Amino acid sequence: MKVNKVKEESLHRKEEVVSSANVNLTKQTEEVSRDERAALQGQSPRVVWLTGLSGSGKSTIANSLERKLHLRGMRTMLLDGDNIRLSLNRDLGFGEADRMENIRRIGEVAKLMADAGLIVITAFISPHREDRDRVRALILPGEYLEIFVDTPFAVCEERDPKGLYLKARQGLIPNFTGIDSPYEPPKNPELRLDTTVQSAGECADSIIALLQPKT
Repeated sequence: MKVNKVKEESLHRKEEVVSSANVNLTKQTEEVSRDERAALQGQSPRVVWLTGLSGSGKSTIANSLERKLHLRGMRTMLLDGDNIRLSLNRDLGFGEADRMENIRRIGEVAKLMADAGLIVITAFISPHREDRDRVRALILPGEYLEIFVDTPFAVCEERDPKGLYLKARQGLIPNFTGIDSPYEPPKNPELRLDTTVQSAGECADSIIALLQPKT
């Protein structure tokens, strides 16, 4: 309840600032439609949103997926959590308000890229359902695919490829998802992946099968 209250208060403050700043802005009409952009790309735009705990395999699956789609001649863009935090969102920390803003920004970026006709692949822990649902609401119906990389916590911690769980256990990383910050799994994802029985390549193939009817 405390986490939700902090997020609501932060969102309310941001909305007040945005409202006052947007008074003199007018949305401009674009001459080239998103349908025309997609037609030029020869594919249907998608936002493939991989969510799961640190160490679940999101980035590995995302890279495998992009490679496979690239070899099929599909136009893609991969947005990875660490890379975005090292660039666009380098001003953000890991408190609740900054985590919410991190996902809000990348949702807007993913929307712009989908509007350009690309297949956008994202790999973010994105621990809160509310934040993921807010991104879904930005994207046209049917274009947002929530992919839950459902790797058990114990397996993620055992893998610990970046040594983050160990640091979190030692108190060196506060607000670490799964240790002292919650992860809210998707209730109805478009696809659920289990990396304990599937390789990254097999997981990527499962996502491609989900994309094929409309790409």
